Amino acid sequence: MRKNNRPAMAAAALLAAAVLAAAVLALTLTARMAVAAEDAAAPADTAPAESNPATPEVTILNKHEVEGILGRDVRSATDENMGRVVDVLVDRGGQVRAAIIDFGGFLGLGSRKIAVDWNALHFPAPGKSGARIALELTRDQLKAAPEYQEGKPVVVLGSLGKLEPLPE
Repeated sequence: MRKNNRPAMAAAALLAAAVLAAAVLALTLTARMAVAAEDAAAPADTAPAESNPATPEVTILNKHEVEGILGRDVRSATDENMGRVVDVLVDRGGQVRAAIIDFGGFLGLGSRKIAVDWNALHFPAPGKSGARIALELTRDQLKAAPEYQEGKPVVVLGSLGKLEPLPE
């Protein structure tokens, strides 16, 4: 009796496999048709980003023409150490207004940050590597200036030693 059941079981297994394969094929076709319908519904004027990339405008700056200033030493007209540049402040229009100088102290102790007018700084000629930034203020003027504190109104020490608040 067992010999007669084997062909029936094999036929049932083949039938089940065929039904399963048909179901998977139907789901795959349905998913592909849905994607095709979404693509067809997309506006015609929308092009993929890769097909028409906008070319940005570029400017090439030679290494000897530019240099970063953060961390650079600042010296007075009499070659006194005035500190180092730790930040640059710009106004809402993007114009550079002041440099923050980390002034005084020893090994980071007792130092203060002072906002000095950008125009009070004088930069070395291009191509002079290692040249220091000059500040047309004295140590006494920096000592008397209020400390820059982030989040509070900024008082900038002008090129003539005059204090000026930055507009908010």
